[in-house]
Amino acid sequence: MAGKSKADTSNGKSGRRAVIVAGMRTPFVKAFTDFTKLDTIALGSAAVRALLLRTEIAHREVESIVWGGVILPSGSPNVAREIALDLRFDAACEGMTVTRACASGLQAITLAAAAIERGEADVVIAGGSDSTSNAEVKLPQHVVHAFAPLALGKPAPSDYLAALAKLGPVNELLPRRPQIAERSTGEVMGEAAERMAGRNEITREAQDELALRSHQRAAAAIASGRFAGEVTKVEVPGGEWVHGDGLVRGDTSLEKLAKLKPVFAKSGTVTAGNSSPLTDGAAAVLLMSEEKARALGKKPLAAIRSWAYVGVDPADQLLIGPALAIPKALSRAGLGLAEVDLVDLHEAFAAQVLCVTKALGSRAFARARLGRDEAVGEIDPAIMNVHGGSIALGHPFGATGARMVTTMARELALTGKQTALLGICAAGGLGAAAVLERED
Repeated sequence: MAGKSKADTSNGKSGRRAVIVAGMRTPFVKAFTDFTKLDTIALGSAAVRALLLRTEIAHREVESIVWGGVILPSGSPNVAREIALDLRFDAACEGMTVTRACASGLQAITLAAAAIERGEADVVIAGGSDSTSNAEVKLPQHVVHAFAPLALGKPAPSDYLAALAKLGPVNELLPRRPQIAERSTGEVMGEAAERMAGRNEITREAQDELALRSHQRAAAAIASGRFAGEVTKVEVPGGEWVHGDGLVRGDTSLEKLAKLKPVFAKSGTVTAGNSSPLTDGAAAVLLMSEEKARALGKKPLAAIRSWAYVGVDPADQLLIGPALAIPKALSRAGLGLAEVDLVDLHEAFAAQVLCVTKALGSRAFARARLGRDEAVGEIDPAIMNVHGGSIALGHPFGATGARMVTTMARELALTGKQTALLGICAAGGLGAAAVLERED
């Protein structure tokens, strides 16, 4: 699936084009801090409410909400519809929630764009949210099997005794800590990043340097007011307000980062300092057809020129997916890497980013994995993650793609640059990429 450029409408018969009108997000904060009492629906509602206020779009104009999420509440997993109901959208505004691990927010946006291009809607809000603070802690499955019939049926007193008899030692009854582990391999994402760093000869020093740059650029963006147009303050229970991102450390240094111990291997290189932290937050993007935006007097920021999603073997290099998705998205946009003005790569781990950029610059990788003779190209650090990335800003899983789209669309509009390339790795061995182009 790919979006259409101005000169290419081969992906749909209508010739319609989806444009990005605006984007807003909540502050991104460390899990179990300011947003602990706001679940993913409340965070999503805060971002969407701010988007409507900023754009002055009437509720009745929004035909659909497409939302991305990873930690979905079991009692109300269709977060999109819950947001629409909580904010009192027209009852006809339908909602769909999608999950593609860390690429969920981007997936929601490209689905919305595709729907607009096909003529299914004219105005769609897309984005994503996640609350790590409200992740549901699971009981061991044998405990669930023992007690679920009691909760779902009409048990007699003797049934409770029978259920208790099925339980094992006390230590086997305790809730288990949630882990972001691959179901197919049992490997947690940090272990995969560590393994990739060793395989691709990515040093600890290089990872810490990338992390430092992420924090410094994010701090500079905050200090300059660059994020003021895309971050909304959020009221939390108790009446207090959260005004800005809570994870950026502009005063960090290579010396401070070097003192942190490896997390996933005793002699490893991946630390808390060069990894993205557990984060709560939400981001929302307003998309319209060009015709509708014109009719409502809204000047678009950008359009999605192309996108691509790929899968790789999770047992090989779990997080290398962007190195395969990026060349696909570039090809569909009719561009080479050297023609792109800005690059925004999701920083799950500094090691993962450096492995991806190294692969893109490798002729051997291109021949072995892409079926091409020449490397995709080198990325100039000066144009990559110009306002920091997930290491500094944080990573609410479902929201990151929408954050990236918002920041890059606004950057194109503010600077007059023409194109931005996005790349995201995701659990399950998935990779995502998209090309944005400025709207004149």
